[in-house]
Amino acid sequence: MNRTAKWIAQAVCGDLVGNDVAVTGTAQTDSRECRPGDLFIARVGESSDGHDFAAQAVANGAVAVLGERQIPTITVPQIVTSDATLALGDLAREHLKDLRATGEITVIGITGSAGKTTTKDLLGQILATFAPTVFPVLSFNNEVGCPLTILRAEVDTKYLVLEMGASGTGHLRYLTSIAPLDTAVELMVGAAHLGGFGSIAALAEAKAELVQGLVPGGTAILNADDPRVAAMSSGLEGRVVYFSAQRDPGTLPGAEGAVWAQRITVGANGQPSFLLHAQVGHVHGESMVEVPLVGRHQVSNTLAAIGAALSAGLPLPQIVQAIASSRRLSPHRMTVHEPRDFEGVRDILVIDDSYNANPDSMRAGLVAAAELSNGRPLVTVLGDMLELGDDAPKLHRQVGELTAELGVAAVIAVGDYAEDLATGNPAVMAVKDVQSAKEALIPLLLDHSAVFLKGSFGSNVWHLAEVLTQGEGK
Repeated sequence: MNRTAKWIAQAVCGDLVGNDVAVTGTAQTDSRECRPGDLFIARVGESSDGHDFAAQAVANGAVAVLGERQIPTITVPQIVTSDATLALGDLAREHLKDLRATGEITVIGITGSAGKTTTKDLLGQILATFAPTVFPVLSFNNEVGCPLTILRAEVDTKYLVLEMGASGTGHLRYLTSIAPLDTAVELMVGAAHLGGFGSIAALAEAKAELVQGLVPGGTAILNADDPRVAAMSSGLEGRVVYFSAQRDPGTLPGAEGAVWAQRITVGANGQPSFLLHAQVGHVHGESMVEVPLVGRHQVSNTLAAIGAALSAGLPLPQIVQAIASSRRLSPHRMTVHEPRDFEGVRDILVIDDSYNANPDSMRAGLVAAAELSNGRPLVTVLGDMLELGDDAPKLHRQVGELTAELGVAAVIAVGDYAEDLATGNPAVMAVKDVQSAKEALIPLLLDHSAVFLKGSFGSNVWHLAEVLTQGEGK
């Protein structure tokens, strides 16, 4: 950040206790991650109090602490405020405001019920080939992770890519109040976090808060294949660029640009390629695009990233080259591991998409796994999809029905909704926890079979994925 403790205190309307000091690192909410020059944010969470770890943060190099009360056991300067989490947002807002006043930073926000992390990883890698770029690690997309990412930006940062998640109305409005967007990317409106919204219509309205957070003259990158997303163009004063994996969306209302795909193919390795058509600004062209990610659904994510990169004024040939050179950055997301032996069974193909799950990403993952298995008997371990509200039983049943339609050889369902999933497919084996899933899985494995693992993070299916891959993907 390269800020002083005094500047930080003024930014968050807090009280500085102790002498001024230069914060030359970044902000951290985990004391274990602190390094020399960092600012430690002592948040009070649901299960822990950051103030209890301030001394450890200082021992690891933190030169100042921002918290909700003075901590007498540490000697570094302290900034005391009423709410450390809100202060973190205030600090990020002032930091970004100052960067915009003194530099040329472009802020891009990405939201959607599925695909946010993959798209931000891809777009971040594209932009980084052109200029200094900051984008989140893992899925830092909430009221804590988003400000932490902003505070990593420096005076020379040209592109700041933010993943923005929402589990309730007003969440995106708050995040865009911290970071007004030059470009807003809307991927899709699905059933993720449905329990926090009550209906798909309410979810769509909340997702639209992202495009409402554009700066005057900003650009919305909208998925033309999702009617709820395409409808977000209504009333927008800035540019609208549509993307589509199905057709030319350039005739849609308000379109000032479009990128779309034709001749989509998926190789034996599960990686798609397609003919790209682009009409954005001065760019009018075609190019073959090779996507080094697994699954047909990655075409839509790639188009979104291309639309954002073109809207930032980057040249198409270099964008396509950057995509071909990109790699998967975040773990447990459609990672295909080299076939291996496990528990005496030979040549097991492990397809790990276990970081998170909702009905849309579950469908996309199962379809991709069925294609990838390529004749291998496919065994799936499916954990609960969480935060779906009253529709959870029905949505899990539909996943069970899909596994039957795809002809999955064996299905192990893990968690509280396992019985609902089994209702959709009588062949499903329902178990309560990951250890039971492992015990059920081993007898089902055959030589040369494939295993697909997916579930919400809280289902802990990712633990089993790491067992199967012998510690890979951590």
